[in-house]
Amino acid sequence: MIRGRIIAESLRAGADIQMAELRLVRVGRHDVSASTLPADERSGRNDQHGAVDDQPPTWTFVDFEGPDYLADDLAQALADALETNLGWWADFTVNDTDHVIVFAGRYFRYGIGDEAGRAEAVAWGRTAGTPEHQLDWGP
Repeated sequence: MIRGRIIAESLRAGADIQMAELRLVRVGRHDVSASTLPADERSGRNDQHGAVDDQPPTWTFVDFEGPDYLADDLAQALADALETNLGWWADFTVNDTDHVIVFAGRYFRYGIGDEAGRAEAVAWGRTAGTPEHQLDWGP
């Protein structure tokens, strides 16, 4: 099973992702001026940071799930659909064992807990222009 999230505002204009077996499980609009998490997921910590100046202050969170065999096709579809500016990214897990991080034009798949794999994705995010505090997708 794959489970993940994309920020609708991260898609480039005209992009469509169509996969018959990909299911929408949640859609929500949230003010992210203080934190880039939906309101019900914020920990209350004061060290969180929100959207940067060129990003909209309200994001549409789209949570999805689907069969694991869609992972590579979905990763490529997202890589083709994401905006190239501001280092936008999307992510999902595969069978709770692999983490897939997708940037415009490139994606990374590594085992959850693989620090080297995560570090490679983080390094790419920095070169792609992702704000440092938004490189927070976890293990």
